[in-house]
Amino acid sequence: MREFESADEILASVGEEVGVSSWIEVTQERVSTFADATDDWQWIHLDAERAAEGPFGGTIAHGFLTLSMLVPMMAQVYSAPSSKMSLNYGLNKVRFTSPVPVGSRIRGRFVLAAVDEVEGGLQLTWAATVEREDSDRPACIAEFIARIYF
Repeated sequence: MREFESADEILASVGEEVGVSSWIEVTQERVSTFADATDDWQWIHLDAERAAEGPFGGTIAHGFLTLSMLVPMMAQVYSAPSSKMSLNYGLNKVRFTSPVPVGSRIRGRFVLAAVDEVEGGLQLTWAATVEREDSDRPACIAEFIARIYF
């Protein structure tokens, strides 16, 4: 994990790959819980029998579940112990470039693409890639924006 001790240290890290998270298994239980939380019960995510006959040969994670996993992945990659708080600010250019079959493992790769000063802190734009184990194509690419206050 990369620990940023100051705003200056963050500013000096623009363009760097800050880190890669550990692998996270995408279980059917996680997918089903996400479906219940979001009221998105599409068969491709929940009906194993029907999904086996579908285009991916089995159930797959929701794209938005894959996207939401950026939060715990990023928590493994960096921290700023001297900050007062941080928050998610938004996303740019989100694409789901390949499916995430249930049972597969994903991880996040984070490059600090830009840093802008905002009142009381910094706005960090991360080039985030969700990789799927044993796949040449990423599952998701996004610009993830966070704010950190000192």
